[in-house]
Amino acid sequence: MEYSILLVDDEKDFSQALGNRLEGMGHIVYTATCGRDAMTVFRDINPMIVLMDVLLPDTNGLELLKQMKDEIPDTEIIIITGHGNMDLAIKSFQYDATDFVTKPFSRDALDQAMARATKKIFVRRRLQEYAENKAMQEMVINELVNEDILVIGADYRIMDINAPMLSKLGVTREAVIGRFCYEITHHQNSPCSGEDHHCPLIQCFNTQKPSQATHVHLDNQNREIYYSISCYPIFENGQATGAIELSRDITHEINDQKSLLQQSKLASIGRLAAGVAHEINNPLTTILTTALLIQEDIEPENPMYKELGVIASETLRCRKIVTALLDFARQSKPLKKEHNLKEMIEEVVLLTRKQAAFKDVSVESDCAADMGSVQMDKGQLQQAVINLILNGIEASDSGGKVTVVAGIGLDPKYAEIEIRDTSKGIPKEELDKIFDPFYTTKESGTGLGLAITSGIIAQHGGEITVSSQLGQGSIFTIRLPFRQDIANAI
Repeated sequence: MEYSILLVDDEKDFSQALGNRLEGMGHIVYTATCGRDAMTVFRDINPMIVLMDVLLPDTNGLELLKQMKDEIPDTEIIIITGHGNMDLAIKSFQYDATDFVTKPFSRDALDQAMARATKKIFVRRRLQEYAENKAMQEMVINELVNEDILVIGADYRIMDINAPMLSKLGVTREAVIGRFCYEITHHQNSPCSGEDHHCPLIQCFNTQKPSQATHVHLDNQNREIYYSISCYPIFENGQATGAIELSRDITHEINDQKSLLQQSKLASIGRLAAGVAHEINNPLTTILTTALLIQEDIEPENPMYKELGVIASETLRCRKIVTALLDFARQSKPLKKEHNLKEMIEEVVLLTRKQAAFKDVSVESDCAADMGSVQMDKGQLQQAVINLILNGIEASDSGGKVTVVAGIGLDPKYAEIEIRDTSKGIPKEELDKIFDPFYTTKESGTGLGLAITSGIIAQHGGEITVSSQLGQGSIFTIRLPFRQDIANAI
């Protein structure tokens, strides 16, 4: 289907190439190079889809996103940027962006973003037909089998619900109809409020226009789950008497962005690290050798003897960092073969028990017997799991425990490995930083261990996440495809 598209970007070559691509897909493309011109074109043509850079000469793309959504809430807006970070991606989704893609992006990434936008346009049109024609209500909400839909009255009571949402909630229609929406979906006694849970229904009734919100929930393992919630008013005699609420779990999309941004960051730092490490290594060797030779020529009572020892120990610490840099930069492409995952984990647990015993920490495994084999580079994956276990041992007090639990995931095409520890936990503000290169809270740490681990998992087509609660320990979860053709299809 042909759509009118507004492309906002001040890089002329990029804009021209992307415009040609979109026109080749059959769309009508308009362009602007700044926020002021973009709003002029936006008001003239009312585009169905906007692709917009977040950094513009005269404004911030997120402010422009909010302005466009305030004027025409139904516009699908895809944020494109070469300066991606996780906070920016989450903010974009919270402001109801359809997607967030980082430059340079592939044709597949563009096609996926456009497919998501066109799907939302289709769903919205069907919901509008629902609102305008009561005879179509049952057919429309049950047709949208991939969406969770509620029909809510002005008094917040549920008037209708579709089968997918009933299935997700695990309740019957009779148990839901007539109940307050916030009782059913949020298990609370009053409408949603607060920064992470403002109620789009209130805004929908007040403005009598569509509204949107992104809610952040925590699952039973304290992991953040993101929901995009859209409300569309139902009119009778010119008044909004109810609303259709469509909710969608966008956690996977946000996690995908985290993974892409992390991989891009790792690649850039890896290239930098390789050059810097080689340049530093030679002078460090000279400093260390010279300090040790001078120390050999003087008596231990000499005041310089102790100072030379400090120079030598600090130089060795620098060499340790350089070695870690080189290991990080040299992350080789995994040589994957079929290996039994249960056997690999049991070997790793055995290898780490001796070190755990020094701290009086136990290491146990609990692996499902029916997991079978995974296509992996056994050495690399062992390195990743050992690193996580050793971190758990180091973070746990005497008498603590590290447990490796593995089995088939909720999606049977994937295996899941959990490394659970009894540490003091990780503060919430640090959770998004721990996989960043050079980020560490250890006095002697290089900050590269978890970055290397994350890179290994990514090269196996998997993902690693962490959940933690202060005083209750941490859980690192690795999700790996059993077959690499699944990973390549992601």
